[in-house]
Amino acid sequence: MTFSVLRFAPSPTGLLHIGNLRTALLNWMFARRSGGEVVLRFDDTDPERCKESYVHAIREDLAWAGLVADKEVRQSARVDAYSDAFERLRSKELVYPCYESAEEIERKRKALLTRRRPPIYDRAALKLRDAERAALEAEGRLPHWRFRLPSKQVQWVDLICGEQNLSTASLSDPVLRREDGHYLYMLPSVVDDIAMNITHVIRGADHLTNTAVQLCLIEAFESDAPVFAHHSLLLDEDGSKLSKRLEGLSLSQLRSGGIDSAALTSLLARLGSSENPKLMHSMEELAENFSLSNFSRAPVRFDTAALEALNSKLLHEMGFADAQPRLKTLGIEGDESFWNGVRGNLTRFDDALEWWQCVAEPLDPTMDTAKDGVLLEAAHSNLPPEPWGKNTYDEWITEVKRITGLSGRKLFLPLRLALTGKSHGPELRVLLLLLGRSKASARLSGERA
Repeated sequence: MTFSVLRFAPSPTGLLHIGNLRTALLNWMFARRSGGEVVLRFDDTDPERCKESYVHAIREDLAWAGLVADKEVRQSARVDAYSDAFERLRSKELVYPCYESAEEIERKRKALLTRRRPPIYDRAALKLRDAERAALEAEGRLPHWRFRLPSKQVQWVDLICGEQNLSTASLSDPVLRREDGHYLYMLPSVVDDIAMNITHVIRGADHLTNTAVQLCLIEAFESDAPVFAHHSLLLDEDGSKLSKRLEGLSLSQLRSGGIDSAALTSLLARLGSSENPKLMHSMEELAENFSLSNFSRAPVRFDTAALEALNSKLLHEMGFADAQPRLKTLGIEGDESFWNGVRGNLTRFDDALEWWQCVAEPLDPTMDTAKDGVLLEAAHSNLPPEPWGKNTYDEWITEVKRITGLSGRKLFLPLRLALTGKSHGPELRVLLLLLGRSKASARLSGERA
């Protein structure tokens, strides 16, 4: 495979969500697999919507996911290049001024939809005479500028979607520059892809129409086009569009909710492919055997349960050395025995706090003394003296079984409720040692301890 240059081009108008990260991952994996590089290119030419805080947040989220760009570009610093390109198009009469207001364009769109016709711009501006344009400008109207699409079939071979053939007759001439002089997405994207020698563009299938337009622009600049690949879109678990939930699935919220980056990237890196997700801990692992040919164009569902399963597996395998700094961040002072005892019951890292509070902080009694009084008394009075060791629990529970004749749920559930206030969790043999004799004795007696 030849050297490749790819780009991930987020607009800093909001936080990254899982759909953005999936696109970023595919670009990074392709680049690493081919020995290429990735440009992080901020689409920040709109000063009204773009915020520096989002730029910082995007960098932070990508770093958390293990995605480090080879170079970074800000489109807001390249406006002169876009102006030069725009003038080249104007000199070829490939752009034209339009004076309709946003309200007028919307009325035209609705009228076409009412007549069940595609809402394509009618090129009315091309019919204006010089005197009419002068009169509109005398009213104070400033033009926005559209690129005049050639009448043709646009064809390309997509690395995921296969052969594509799209007629420009079904497309509106795209607006390249607004009335205020700011450039919209289309022109800067094409100009930068050409200038940065982008060889491959990997993005969502919702950009297929954009690709047809961009190929026409690239042709107008007499440049070579990159190879395109449009991955499938993500759906919610019920099959609806994921866009409704993207705010709740921002990377920052998943991170603060205890999801580990390796679990998320392991899932997203294989969604829509013929390979089942498996836990991977590095970009090298993610990129190994990666091929766009394994991906389908069919929409794919984002499975929260699958994400949590991978996250659980990661935590169950995590050693204490990796966990300790994060435990301290949560205010947990537990040692290795605490971590090894509870990690098997964690879905998200923050769940460890629940078990630390259970063993380290006072707990209100949760017991039915009328029903379980005999059991609890036997358990309390037969707690072995300290020091406790690895055989303490077996000796204790064997004696309690002998005295009460109980076993199974009738034995273990009342003891678990009395010792932890919960009906589930790590093994009682683990929790008993973590509690210690004094706390266990008090809780079995119905005291707050």
